[in-house]
Amino acid sequence: MWKAVVPGLIALVTVGLSLVSGEVIRRETETKQLAALGSTDAEQPRARPTERTHEAAPARSGQLVALVIGNAAYPDAGVPLSQPVNAARALADDLRQKGFDVEFGEDLARPAMEQAIASFKDKIKPGATAFVFFSGFGVQAGRQTYLLPTSANVWSEDDVKRSGISLEPILSAVDARGAATKLVVLDASRRNPYERRFRSAAAGLAAVQAPNETLMMYAAAPGQVAANDGEHSVLVSELIAQMRAAPSAEQAFHQTRVAVSRATGREQIPWVSSSLTEDVSLATKETTASAQ
Repeated sequence: MWKAVVPGLIALVTVGLSLVSGEVIRRETETKQLAALGSTDAEQPRARPTERTHEAAPARSGQLVALVIGNAAYPDAGVPLSQPVNAARALADDLRQKGFDVEFGEDLARPAMEQAIASFKDKIKPGATAFVFFSGFGVQAGRQTYLLPTSANVWSEDDVKRSGISLEPILSAVDARGAATKLVVLDASRRNPYERRFRSAAAGLAAVQAPNETLMMYAAAPGQVAANDGEHSVLVSELIAQMRAAPSAEQAFHQTRVAVSRATGREQIPWVSSSLTEDVSLATKETTASAQ
């Protein structure tokens, strides 16, 4: 009996082993194919999550928008400043003559200053040229520049961050609105009136991480202070004169730097930074017409 059964059992075992071996080989083949696909996919270049593609700057639309603020009366800082309001008024008048839609404010507490900034941003359309001017107290904290409203009450670096308005978010918002050109002038490199209240107070303004297509000018280099003598700002007076004559904004800013340096015997040397790839003219219509 066993002699008749054994050959059949051997045949069944052989078939079973063949089936198992075939299944193992099939799975190994699939695993190798998947691994090969994964390796090929890994070799393909991928954008990093933090990288952003560089979009082309919007074409200039011809729209001219400006934010001009002059803060002089700081109750918590002592004697009012003599220059900011005069400087802001003079620059606002000149920009209006050039066709700018000017959002103007003087001696603004924080709520009014935030409202002026919001109104300015709301006006910006893609392709616009946006001009930001502030004269008053500017203070750096945490390597950022803060523009102080007249309501600022500062006893520590944290107070600067709470009371002040950081410049970088303003520029980022202007850029996000599609402004093709950003022009920034800060006549705020004054001695920190609160420096005796906290040891970590730093002099002057901090360098700003500005968006592309931005032209900036400080009254003095980052970390430096400028004199605050007289009723009129030599920086703004020279800037107005140079904008009327220079063929481009970048030339006007650089020529203002040279003119202020000469006028003050090099005691004040403005700081200019530019990432413009295309310049824009700030000359008055009458000057442009006579030059043609």
